[in-house]
Amino acid sequence: FALASRFVELDTMPWTDTPNPGMKVKVLYHDPETGLLTILSKLAPGAGIPEHTHEDLEQTYVLEGSLVDDEGACTAGNFVIRAKGSRHAPTAPNGCTMLVFFLKPTAGLKKALLKHV
Repeated sequence: FALASRFVELDTMPWTDTPNPGMKVKVLYHDPETGLLTILSKLAPGAGIPEHTHEDLEQTYVLEGSLVDDEGACTAGNFVIRAKGSRHAPTAPNGCTMLVFFLKPTAGLKKALLKHV
């Protein structure tokens, strides 16, 4: 990776549909050697993400709406950290836009997204 800054213009980047109904993403950064992945993700109202286990640390900043699971809700302007090995099935009752940082993406996300990167 070059030492120069890499600017990502989100407005010109198209949303990519995923196999998960109601979920679209923009892959902002991916390092195939380490697995490091940063995405902007949008869930339609009522959409959810199937139950999954985190391969490593995940950090999520919710920009709009909320992301809800058995442990609680992360609302707009707030941040949630998921430890390696944690398991959940989040939903977005009113929709959600979030910035998500993965040290390693979940197996399902890797399969769905990274073939396009």
